[in-house]
Amino acid sequence: MTTICSIIRIHLRWIVRTPFYDIHKSLGAKIVNFHGWEMPLQYSGIMDEHVNVRTNVGLFDVSHMGRFEIKGQHSLACLQRLVTNDLEKLADHQALYSPMCYEDGGIVDDIIAYRLGRDNYLVVVNASNRSKDLEWISKHLKSAHVEDISDRTGLLAIQGPRASDLLQKLVETDLQSVKPFHIVDTKIDKIECMLSRTGYTGEDGFELFFDSSRIEIWDKLMQYAKIFGIKPTGLGARDTLRLEAGLMLYGNDMDENTTPLEVPLKWTVSLNKKQEFIGKKALINSRPSRKLVGFEVLEKRIARQGNKVLIKGMEVGFVTSGNFSPTLRKSIGFCFVPTEVSQDQSIEIDIGGKHYEAKTTSTRFYKRKQSMQ
Repeated sequence: MTTICSIIRIHLRWIVRTPFYDIHKSLGAKIVNFHGWEMPLQYSGIMDEHVNVRTNVGLFDVSHMGRFEIKGQHSLACLQRLVTNDLEKLADHQALYSPMCYEDGGIVDDIIAYRLGRDNYLVVVNASNRSKDLEWISKHLKSAHVEDISDRTGLLAIQGPRASDLLQKLVETDLQSVKPFHIVDTKIDKIECMLSRTGYTGEDGFELFFDSSRIEIWDKLMQYAKIFGIKPTGLGARDTLRLEAGLMLYGNDMDENTTPLEVPLKWTVSLNKKQEFIGKKALINSRPSRKLVGFEVLEKRIARQGNKVLIKGMEVGFVTSGNFSPTLRKSIGFCFVPTEVSQDQSIEIDIGGKHYEAKTTSTRFYKRKQSMQ
């Protein structure tokens, strides 16, 4: 019997499964251990799934992400102290991306905060940081109430140029009126859902929040597979899609030893907001000596996390993320280099003990051709 969030013990290790685990298995997905979660790496293949998201629609199970509800008269003030971005910008039913920092400016996690109503917020965090983030947030929310609602809420992502058309078949709400990082409450065949026009692929799309017991929502979405080309999509394609779109991954491209000023997140640091936030003093006094940039390998090799970056034979940095881009048909990635390194500068990457020619680029490799109407 499938529980809301099943936990099993295998060889003295705790393994967690989302409500859709049995569906993934029935579809022949390759299952991998992702930070303690048994998650689908791929179904039809990473390349096929990636291309389908860029051309049609991909369906992602992202129920492993952490979801915290924060309520109370002082919830805004408490959250403002935790995040570097300015939540005062948000009206009801809007969302905002932001890092949370330690006192020294290092990143606790990067999160999305949703304003659901007055004194009512939802915060979505990375699956690998769920316990750490809950402890951190609870520690600093003395005047508000925080509750981990991850187990009782399911989370699916619909991503791709035909995502809006597909969902429009299932909801009465005019989805073209929903702007990016805006939220709408609706129903999918009597299943209450919150739709957020957000995602992690660089494509148009929505993330769907709902009661985790309503796993039939998967089949309701998949019934339009032939019409809209929707396919289940795993973690493998999710990683190549986010890399092409210039979206960073916590644990790879940033962590507690990285500040938002060293990666392309300066735009999320609101030093002038009314509320003081944790890490502000450190960021004001910060003088970064390194920066995260994109790169392209000019030879037929794929760089991976941890590979050394060299300039004129001297080690100057390292790769944080690297993969083959199915859209651009070349090897791309992110790496740390000294701040004085310019774009399109020649570098070398040590792959397997041999140095391969590469060049620095923007961190955003792909931008969809058509904007949302």
